[in-house]
Amino acid sequence: MKKIFVSGAGGFIGSHLCENLVSKGYKVRAMMRYNSRNCWGWLDDSPYNKKIDVVSGDIRNYDSVKTSVEGVDMVFHLAALIGIPYSYQTPESYVDTNVKGTLNVLQAARELKVKKVVCVSTSEIYGNAQFIPISEQHSVNPQSPYAASKAAADFMALSFYRSFGTPVTIVRPFNTYGPRQSARAIIPTIITQILGGSKRVKLGFVNSTRDFTFVNDTVEGLIKAGESDHSIGEVINIGSNNEIMIKDLVQLIAKLLGKKVSIVIESKRKRPDKSEVKRLKADISKAKKLLNWAPRYTLELGLHETIKWFRDAENLTKYRAEMYNV
Repeated sequence: MKKIFVSGAGGFIGSHLCENLVSKGYKVRAMMRYNSRNCWGWLDDSPYNKKIDVVSGDIRNYDSVKTSVEGVDMVFHLAALIGIPYSYQTPESYVDTNVKGTLNVLQAARELKVKKVVCVSTSEIYGNAQFIPISEQHSVNPQSPYAASKAAADFMALSFYRSFGTPVTIVRPFNTYGPRQSARAIIPTIITQILGGSKRVKLGFVNSTRDFTFVNDTVEGLIKAGESDHSIGEVINIGSNNEIMIKDLVQLIAKLLGKKVSIVIESKRKRPDKSEVKRLKADISKAKKLLNWAPRYTLELGLHETIKWFRDAENLTKYRAEMYNV
């Protein structure tokens, strides 16, 4: 039985990943950012939390990371600042967390001779699509401080593979969604506003397209990337190979909720024009070939599961739909 270290374990994708790994029989050590309340994020209420070795630390501190990684066979590195609008306000914090944090993980993995490191990246680093679908050969053209920090983290990881032979895999998920996702993401933003009774959904740029992947599919892709010997030194997209315009997504969600809504454009929700990524659609042929992975959830099926979770009053109260979440 392999022992797995997961950074960012209390977050949206990280918590689902930890639960899935435990259900598959892996021993999981989950790193949470130190806090005085000993809060474990989404793992606080997880039925698996007693089976997870939770450690507190800070991804920005090397000693903390090395201590947490010691004795594990595989690392899934998800800890990151991910809000794009917030990266305009505090770009330095994104460098500290996303770049230095990744460096700390790589240094610890190299020194401790970890057998596999899976670094979770993002499709945002591709920028505006120069061709569709976007393959891993697409140029890297980050258009926000967030995307730039993640691109730097990717190149740092690849440099460790090429310079030191560190067994690194980079997975680039396109837009993952599902239960527990933060309100700064588009699908929770739409769902919580409609469930909150609003008939006018407040959004920013609605003519861009995105490739949405249900969280269960993303997690399965990450695990397959970790288990595969063929993924070492590779960059692999995880997506649905479909795209939908945001304004059409609003109407689809409203239909599934049995509501009629209109869209209100708020300037504060828009990215700077040159920072907006207009189109994303993943080429997932490499994931199919190397990992034998393909998504199992259609967008409608994944949205049904997501809406079901948000309809639970206890879950919905964790969100402030009336606020713009940066």
